[in-house]
Amino acid sequence: MLRPVVQYPDPLLAKVCEPVAEIDDGVRALAQDLLDTLNTVGGVGIAAPQIGVLRRVVVIDVSPELNDPEAPQDFRVFINPVVTVLDARPHEENEGCLSVPELRAKVKRPRRVALDALDLEGRPVHIEGEGYYGACMQHETDHLDGKLFIDYISYLKRSLYDKKMRRGRR
Repeated sequence: MLRPVVQYPDPLLAKVCEPVAEIDDGVRALAQDLLDTLNTVGGVGIAAPQIGVLRRVVVIDVSPELNDPEAPQDFRVFINPVVTVLDARPHEENEGCLSVPELRAKVKRPRRVALDALDLEGRPVHIEGEGYYGACMQHETDHLDGKLFIDYISYLKRSLYDKKMRRGRR
């Protein structure tokens, strides 16, 4: 089912999500809602709090051509994901977010990471990524800890965005 995407500055986006204790029909339905929403609105990833659910579930495009908008997408569900830094040298990517409309900004993150999680069958999953792909894994799992990519940008840039958003709400 398509769900509305929660928009910044909604305080829900700053909350830490609860781990998934059991993969049941409710978790499977949540995963399907995430997939349906992402397929409708576009993007390379989405996290449960972005559709209003405080559970540790994300969907990420794991296709090898992640940077190619013409390539077919391969979305996977990750439950209780944990990111481990493999190479801490900084890497900068231009990031955007479904919950932070009309803003893209350069964000520095560790260059290479691993993601360990469970799939929808409860099996362990391990993937590694660097560059844009690694940034995507970090971006989506940050949502589960109440962090947005704008938490990593300069105070000035964020202030300008906040001012623009306040003006738009009048």
